[in-house]
Amino acid sequence: MLQIAIVEDEDLYAEQLKKYLYQYGKESNEPIEVTLFSDGEEIIESYKAQFDIILMDIEMRFMDGMTTAETIRKIDQEVIIMFITNMSQYAIRGYAVDALDYVLKPVSYFALTQKLDRAITRMKKRVKKYITISTSSGVRKMNVSEIYWIESQGHRLTYHTKQGEYEATSNSMKEIEEKLSEENFFRCNKGYLLNLQQVNGIQDGYAIVNDKKLIISRARKNDFLRALTNYVGEDVK
Repeated sequence: MLQIAIVEDEDLYAEQLKKYLYQYGKESNEPIEVTLFSDGEEIIESYKAQFDIILMDIEMRFMDGMTTAETIRKIDQEVIIMFITNMSQYAIRGYAVDALDYVLKPVSYFALTQKLDRAITRMKKRVKKYITISTSSGVRKMNVSEIYWIESQGHRLTYHTKQGEYEATSNSMKEIEEKLSEENFFRCNKGYLLNLQQVNGIQDGYAIVNDKKLIISRARKNDFLRALTNYVGEDVK
């Protein structure tokens, strides 16, 4: 069941959003439970990372949505935040708190369903999957989403991850590429297998991953951009 919070100080909008969410849940066969909060202070008072999605007004009387989101992000890195606003320029500030999207008032049901579809797609991509690799110090279990890229140097594979670098003593690049073929990894050149989830941008023929520039071979460039486009669901320029 999806746990969704609405943080909105205008009762009319809050009730309308609640109605839309239950309608969406019924039409998409996605069970939803909605919790209403009238202010940012109210949701953070006893926040325990219990929600999947938060729909939050940016402009509220006491604690505004941006301040609330900054506080929530210190506790919960996974919850999907979508801002509700009268003015689209406010939404640009949402990148600082990893807001997925924004919904413009007055909220239409169709627009909201499009945003919810995108949010649920992101959630499904976050399901944790693990692989095990053999290293010189023993077997290590890795969260696939926390791998930045895998580097091949001769017969040696190095896993670059959020926890550090690990050198594997088994598996070839071809074997690990096949193993991760359904996990949004792509071979951008002979030596690098990238996690598309960790790609921050493309610049001058390089993929930017964890502030590192990894070259994209000319032969694989179009296929790589196509794979990245399919993953993020939007055009890559």
